[in-house]
Amino acid sequence: MTKTLSVQIQQLPHADGLPLPAYQTAHAAGLDLVAAIAQDAPLVLAPGHYAHVPTGIAIALPENTEAQVRPRSGLAARHGVTVLNSPGTVDADYRGEIGVVLINHGAEPFTVRRGERIAQLVLAPVARAELSVVAELSETARGAGGFGSTGR
Repeated sequence: MTKTLSVQIQQLPHADGLPLPAYQTAHAAGLDLVAAIAQDAPLVLAPGHYAHVPTGIAIALPENTEAQVRPRSGLAARHGVTVLNSPGTVDADYRGEIGVVLINHGAEPFTVRRGERIAQLVLAPVARAELSVVAELSETARGAGGFGSTGR
C-alpha cells in the first residue's frame, strides 16, 4: 500500500501558468519537475556544461522526510542530460525554491525550454543517526572489502 504524505507547495511568480509537479502514471515514484525559465530565453547547455535551472516551486515537507531531486531517464538516455548532484536533497526545513543542476554529458547542445520536464522529485523517510564511538567494529564476512570486492 502506498503511503500518502501531505506536502504544502508554493508556486512562485515566475512559474505562473506552469503545471505543478505531477506523477505521470499511477505507480510512478517521482513527481516530474518542470523548468521555470522565461519563454523567450531558453537555456542552451553545451556538451560538458552545467546550469542551475529554477522550477518555480517551494515546498514544506513533513518532519522526518526529505525530497530527492533525481534525473529523468529519458533525458539521460536520449540526450545525455542528467542531474549533476544526483540525488539532490531537499531537507524538511528548507523553504526556498527547488532548483535543478543539469549537466549535458551528450555530444550535442541541449536546449531547455519553459515547462519542459527536467527532473523528478521523490519523497523519502529520514532516519537520523545517533553516533556511538567504539574502539572496534563488529566483524562480518565481508570486512573492509569494498569497490567491487564482492564481485570476485
